Amino acid sequence: MAKDILSRDTITHERTSRFQDVIAKRQNITVILENVHDPHNIGAVIRSCDAIGISEIYVLYTEESYNLMKQKIGKNASSGARKWVQAHYFGNLDECFDAVRSKYDAIYGTHLSESAHSLYDLDLSKPVALMFGNEQHGISEKALSKLDGNFIIPQYGMVQSLNISVACAVSLFEASRQRTTKGMYNNEFDITNTVQEAMFDKFLHRHFEYIRTKER
Repeated sequence: MAKDILSRDTITHERTSRFQDVIAKRQNITVILENVHDPHNIGAVIRSCDAIGISEIYVLYTEESYNLMKQKIGKNASSGARKWVQAHYFGNLDECFDAVRSKYDAIYGTHLSESAHSLYDLDLSKPVALMFGNEQHGISEKALSKLDGNFIIPQYGMVQSLNISVACAVSLFEASRQRTTKGMYNNEFDITNTVQEAMFDKFLHRHFEYIRTKER
């Protein structure tokens, strides 16, 4: 497909409307994954993020597997959702937290402690980041020291444990519920909004890249 026809004029009205509707509903909430090694878990997290209107996640690796995992995520994460959710990769915890704090008001992590709050007591309608740790060891001690608070998901069974992708999905859909109640998904696309316009251009680029890949 020639480059000169890859423009806004070449996509259907339905596709344009779909892009604009999704972009208008994007939410100022994100996820941080620390040393999560299973690409399938990361793919599931990305799908949940896209489902509730998250446009970016932060993937932090402070272990030697950083470069290898970045490659695996790029190849194996859910291709459908991966196109629409940008993943920022970090190999340094402080740099990751600085980047997140430049956009979001608070960072909460899933960690069982005496000071932990119930997920349902958090105000998730604010610009926040939710952090989830390694499948076996959870969030690192250094990351815990930098959080604004800990939360737990209330459970009533014999085994008080959830797979990381499940825990993330439960948390995100609670955020979606709170935001729906406050009408935060009722926004319309604004062509004068430079942020939304820039995201629309990114959506176009990803869409056309997908078309090129299918034609090879």
